[in-house]
Amino acid sequence: MWPALFGLACCAIEMMHAQGPRQDMARFGLELMRASPRQSDLMIVAGRLSRKMAPVLRQIYDQMADPKWVVSMGDCASCTGIFNNYALVQGVDDVVPVDVYISGCPPRAEALIDGIMRLHEKIEREKLTGVKEPAIDLRQPQPGNTVTLFDRVPRRG
Repeated sequence: MWPALFGLACCAIEMMHAQGPRQDMARFGLELMRASPRQSDLMIVAGRLSRKMAPVLRQIYDQMADPKWVVSMGDCASCTGIFNNYALVQGVDDVVPVDVYISGCPPRAEALIDGIMRLHEKIEREKLTGVKEPAIDLRQPQPGNTVTLFDRVPRRG
């Protein structure tokens, strides 16, 4: 997978951190972020999406080659988080179909990597069955979900 760059707010810093040497998303097959939509098959929407930017997001999604997948990274991209106003789209899934939702404000790099690993598993299942599965929602606590562990602050003492 080659992800397309679409960082809109503070979540983009965590997306860049996941590419850095400490987290190293290249271990999982995401070697480098592409600036061209024609060379990428994964769009990571990181941050809040304004109504003015929504047509641009849709145009970039339409220019991507099939098959293509979308990851909604952060609370702002999934449901606008704390920014609930008329100027923002109330979730990226109003504009493009989302495959994985990742929670957090901003989500840690480990959460992004976990979401992408779950997307890899989803793609493998879809290859076997040929049926498009529903979106993976990492926003709700689920048994065995490691993402919720990273969102909690450990207690000391």
